[in-house]
Formats: sequence, C-alpha cells, structure tokens
Amino acid sequence: MITTSCQRWRGRRASYRPAGEPIRTRDYEVALIAQDTVARSFVVAHHYSGSYVAARLRTGLYRGGELVGVAVLSQPASQAALHAALPFPSAKRAELGRFVLRDDVAANGESWFLARTWELARSQGFEAIVSHADPEPRATDDGLVFPGHVGTIYQATNARYVGRTPRRTWRLFDDGTVLSARNLSKLRKRERGWNYVVEMLLQHGAPSPSGDWDAWRRRAVLATTRTMRHSGTHRYLFALEPGLRKHLPDGFAYPKFDVGSRNAVHVAATRTQMRFSWT
Repeated sequence: MITTSCQRWRGRRASYRPAGEPIRTRDYEVALIAQDTVARSFVVAHHYSGSYVAARLRTGLYRGGELVGVAVLSQPASQAALHAALPFPSAKRAELGRFVLRDDVAANGESWFLARTWELARSQGFEAIVSHADPEPRATDDGLVFPGHVGTIYQATNARYVGRTPRRTWRLFDDGTVLSARNLSKLRKRERGWNYVVEMLLQHGAPSPSGDWDAWRRRAVLATTRTMRHSGTHRYLFALEPGLRKHLPDGFAYPKFDVGSRNAVHVAATRTQMRFSWT
C-alpha cells in the first residue's frame, strides 16, 4: 500500500520501500556539493523529469563515499512568487527544487536527509524554504499513470501547509513530463539555458531548428507537447530559523489521498514501472 511505503528512484523509475524501515545513520553522511556537475548528473539520471533547476545550494547523501541522494535549493522562475509565499522582508529564501533518493536508501532516510539538509542550509544563511507537491494524476500516451503525491515527507517534517498554487495550463511531453513555463520563457527569449530546452524538444521528436526562430519554436512546442489543465500544486513552507515560524502564514489541515483510489493507482504504476515526480 502506498500509504505505508516511501517512494524511491533509480534510472528515472519509481519504486517503494516500507514506511518505518530504519536507516542506519552511521552508514551515511550528508555534505554540501560544491559544484553543479555532480548534483546535476545524479538528478538527471534518476529524477523522473530528467531535468535540473537553477541551484543555489546542493546537498548530497553519501553511503561509503557513494552518492545516493541529492537535495537542491533553487531559485524559482518568479522571485515575486517566492517572496509572496515567504513574506519576510530580509530573510534569505529558496525553493526545494529537487529532492531525490535512490531506491536502496531505507525509508526513514528521507526525513533524516531532509533534516541534515536544513541544518546545512541554515549554516549557509538560508532562513525559509518553500516546496511543492504535485497531486494531479496523469496518463502518458501509452496509458501509464502518474499517481501524484501530497507531500507526505513535508508533513512528516512539520512543514506549514498553506494550500494550493493557482490553476494553470501545463504543457506535457508524451512521456508525461512537463515543459515548464520557465523553459518556454527561456526558449522564447533565448535566455541562458535555452539550448538545453531545444535539446529537450529534439529528444521528443521536434524537427531541427530552421527558418524563422519564432515560427520554429511554436511548431516544435505544438508538435511535441499537449496541454493539461492543472488545479495547482500543494505548497509547504519551512522556517529554518525558529523565530520565523510564528510569522509564517496561517496553515491548513494537511491534504490526504483517498486510500482506496490511491492504492489502485499505486498498483497500476508499479506494474508498469511508471516514471513520476517526487518534487
């Protein structure tokens, strides 16, 4: 049952470990990752999206010197949205843009790794973090299912739940992954990272760029993606400085999945080894 299991990753495919499975902390250590290269390689190899974020701080979970988990604090596309979510005039804020553990890490490794990440982030001056959980199930062209998630790990670590982000329209590739609004903006304006977006489109079957740039961009996006009306992700807030917690916006009761329908989706996803998102 998904309600008593913890999601894990390997090669962009999901699996589960039984909840409550203890982690032998003496076998692990958590450290800052100085350069993007190491973190990016791990995230791209194992995270369902195969994509990275604009990192501001990276931490790694190591076992015997081997990297088995990565957390990335990132700069979201909208600085205004970040400030609106964390309304502290002088606080150093970030988003938990990626959080991924390999499938051979025990279930309780999630909360232990996240707690160590917050300690390191605080040592680097970060005071408040926002994270999101995508609850929307969706299917690929092959009929595979993305179950979605409600942010159980954030609930287990006492995050403040402040509701859902606004509804919006997403563009999805045929494997169910998202072509983000930020990447669409990079492509349109040819901002830093736009070459990576072109590669994404080409990998999903877009024709090689030619002729008028804007015309090609529109054709490529329409040819490789479809639209999905999304009802908003769940938003969670963390105050790393204890004194800030009392200034967080008022919270709501934690969202929960319907157990019956969630378990049915889990069985379908496990059978098909569906790739799907943790954050």
